[in-house]
Amino acid sequence: MTPDNHQLELLQLLIARLERLSADSTWSHRASGLRGNMLRVLEEIASGQPVTEVRLTLLFDAGFEILRKAALEIPDLEMAMKKG
Repeated sequence: MTPDNHQLELLQLLIARLERLSADSTWSHRASGLRGNMLRVLEEIASGQPVTEVRLTLLFDAGFEILRKAALEIPDLEMAMKKG
């Protein structure tokens, strides 16, 4: 299967967002490994190799899950200001 433009754009966006996770995040190491897998998929697509829908879905799901969990680590500024 060849991914459509929307899927390619989403994959590139996830790669960029995962790369921006703080090194202090407990999720940055997992994000790094996942980014490597996503980049490998982009290379496979560029070389004309087929990529299964299941593989793409797993990568998308894992990417969004890591971003969601990393976002939960971000302190709530309003709560911090009220305490200070």
